[in-house]
Amino acid sequence: MQREAFFQNEHFQTVAFLAKSLSDENRLRILLCVSHGKKSVSSIVEELGLSQPLISHHLKELKRSLLVTIERQGPFIYYELSDPRILEVLRTLSSVATDLLAARRTF
Repeated sequence: MQREAFFQNEHFQTVAFLAKSLSDENRLRILLCVSHGKKSVSSIVEELGLSQPLISHHLKELKRSLLVTIERQGPFIYYELSDPRILEVLRTLSSVATDLLAARRTF
């Protein structure tokens, strides 16, 4: 019964929206980066080795999808994971992906 409630039609759009937000490798890397605490754009750029415009673009999408929160301190903006359960979702997705790919015989 609980499983059926989880998969109500009205939830599909919300779940699909979040799944799309998680469908980019760079966004996943950014989420992992900010899961260790608040980070500025420049810190994320330095840690991930990606361009500032690319990081800013992905942070805008992550903020729009409510996966990160922002905190302003003077001229600086800091980003962090909005909910620790997101990290659990990423771990689960990684585990499922690894298992599915290990079982795959052809591509």
